[in-house]
Amino acid sequence: MATSTPVFVPLEEYLRTTYRPDRDWIDGETKERNLGEKPHARIQGFFIRFLGNREEEWNILVYPEQRVQTSANRYRVADVCIARAGDPDPAIVRTPPLLCIEVLSKDDTLSETLDRVHDYTAMGVAQVWVVDPLRRRAYMAHERGFEQPASGELTVPGTPILVPIAAIFEDLDRSTRPA
Repeated sequence: MATSTPVFVPLEEYLRTTYRPDRDWIDGETKERNLGEKPHARIQGFFIRFLGNREEEWNILVYPEQRVQTSANRYRVADVCIARAGDPDPAIVRTPPLLCIEVLSKDDTLSETLDRVHDYTAMGVAQVWVVDPLRRRAYMAHERGFEQPASGELTVPGTPILVPIAAIFEDLDRSTRPA
């Protein structure tokens, strides 16, 4: 994460401000997110395309870089947020989404990632996926830790959502091959 001096912002100001890129709001402090590198962008785009192409079939809605109010004092910006098609549709997600996906950047730390996962699961998010482009790994994350699925597939139990992990990295490889 970029090193910066903490910036404390009242909630009302945070909610009416457009940040580029958007920022988390944690206990009154805005926090920068690590973005801007091709592997992160490519994997985020993969999920938007893959899941977006199945919205109607799977009865879901796909939101990139969506603000999610995880508690009264915390707003996270999920790399990709998947809501049930029938969930309320305010500008900020306040109903626990079905799935939040976080794509790691090279400067993300384990501690920061665990905090994000904790915020999502404490809110009631059904599933959190964490994808590490550098190490070519994908995890289903929960309070007990990070689990690499033995099946080679990321899933959301009780839904038809299934993403082959190999497809994520095949797409990333396609973007990095010389023409």
